[in-house]
Amino acid sequence: MLPNQKLLDEIGGKISQAISQSPAKDIEKNIRAMMQGALQKLDLVTREEFDVQQEVLLRTREKLAELETRLAQLEALTPPVSDQPQQLEP
Repeated sequence: MLPNQKLLDEIGGKISQAISQSPAKDIEKNIRAMMQGALQKLDLVTREEFDVQQEVLLRTREKLAELETRLAQLEALTPPVSDQPQQLEP
Protein backbone atom coordinates (compact mmCIF):
# COMPACT_ATOMS: atom_id res chain seq x y z
CA MET A 1 0.00 0.00 0.00
CA LEU A 2 1.33 3.43 -0.82
CA PRO A 3 2.22 5.72 2.09
CA ASN A 4 -0.14 8.37 0.76
CA GLN A 5 -2.94 5.82 0.51
CA LYS A 6 -2.37 4.76 4.11
CA LEU A 7 -2.53 8.38 5.22
CA LEU A 8 -5.74 8.95 3.24
CA ASP A 9 -7.32 5.81 4.72
CA GLU A 10 -6.35 6.94 8.22
CA ILE A 11 -7.82 10.41 7.67
CA GLY A 12 -10.99 8.91 6.18
CA GLY A 13 -11.37 6.62 9.18
CA LYS A 14 -10.94 9.51 11.61
CA ILE A 15 -13.50 11.59 9.73
CA SER A 16 -15.98 8.71 9.74
CA GLN A 17 -15.41 8.20 13.45
CA ALA A 18 -15.89 11.92 14.16
CA ILE A 19 -19.12 12.01 12.16
CA SER A 20 -20.46 8.90 13.86
CA GLN A 21 -19.86 10.49 17.27
CA SER A 22 -21.23 13.90 16.35
CA PRO A 23 -24.72 15.24 17.02
CA ALA A 24 -25.31 15.18 13.24
CA LYS A 25 -25.57 11.37 13.39
CA ASP A 26 -28.24 11.61 16.11
CA ILE A 27 -30.14 14.21 14.11
CA GLU A 28 -30.02 11.95 11.05
CA LYS A 29 -31.37 9.00 13.08
CA ASN A 30 -34.18 11.15 14.50
CA ILE A 31 -35.15 12.47 11.08
CA ARG A 32 -35.19 8.95 9.64
CA ALA A 33 -37.40 7.73 12.49
CA MET A 34 -39.82 10.64 12.01
CA MET A 35 -40.00 10.05 8.26
CA GLN A 36 -40.63 6.33 8.73
CA GLY A 37 -43.43 7.09 11.18
CA ALA A 38 -45.02 9.58 8.79
CA LEU A 39 -44.76 7.19 5.83
CA GLN A 40 -46.34 4.35 7.80
CA LYS A 41 -49.39 6.53 8.46
CA LEU A 42 -49.90 7.04 4.70
CA ASP A 43 -51.04 3.44 4.08
CA LEU A 44 -48.45 2.92 1.36
CA VAL A 45 -47.91 -0.47 -0.24
CA THR A 46 -44.65 -2.16 -1.03
CA ARG A 47 -43.49 -2.60 -4.60
CA GLU A 48 -44.12 -6.35 -4.28
CA GLU A 49 -47.73 -5.78 -3.17
CA PHE A 50 -48.23 -3.33 -6.02
CA ASP A 51 -46.88 -5.80 -8.58
CA VAL A 52 -49.16 -8.56 -7.25
CA GLN A 53 -52.22 -6.31 -7.50
CA GLN A 54 -51.20 -5.25 -11.00
CA GLU A 55 -51.13 -8.92 -12.07
CA VAL A 56 -54.54 -9.53 -10.47
CA LEU A 57 -55.95 -6.54 -12.34
CA LEU A 58 -54.49 -7.78 -15.63
CA ARG A 59 -56.05 -11.24 -15.18
CA THR A 60 -59.37 -9.66 -14.20
CA ARG A 61 -59.39 -7.51 -17.34
CA GLU A 62 -58.63 -10.56 -19.49
CA LYS A 63 -61.45 -12.52 -17.85
CA LEU A 64 -63.85 -9.59 -18.33
CA ALA A 65 -62.99 -9.43 -22.04
CA GLU A 66 -63.63 -13.19 -22.36
CA LEU A 67 -66.98 -12.90 -20.59
CA GLU A 68 -68.04 -9.95 -22.75
CA THR A 69 -67.24 -11.98 -25.87
CA ARG A 70 -69.20 -14.98 -24.60
CA LEU A 71 -72.16 -12.77 -23.69
CA ALA A 72 -72.18 -11.21 -27.15
CA GLN A 73 -72.15 -14.70 -28.72
CA LEU A 74 -75.03 -15.87 -26.52
CA GLU A 75 -77.05 -12.75 -27.24
CA ALA A 76 -76.56 -13.34 -30.97
CA LEU A 77 -78.04 -16.84 -30.61
CA THR A 78 -81.20 -15.81 -28.77
CA PRO A 79 -84.15 -14.08 -30.43
CA PRO A 80 -84.72 -10.45 -29.48
CA VAL A 81 -86.99 -9.92 -26.50
CA SER A 82 -89.83 -7.44 -26.92
CA ASP A 83 -90.47 -4.83 -24.26
CA GLN A 84 -94.23 -5.23 -24.67
CA PRO A 85 -95.98 -8.00 -22.74
CA GLN A 86 -97.14 -10.88 -24.89
CA GLN A 87 -100.83 -11.66 -24.93
CA LEU A 88 -101.82 -15.24 -24.48
CA GLU A 89 -104.16 -16.65 -27.09
CA PRO A 90 -107.41 -18.10 -25.66
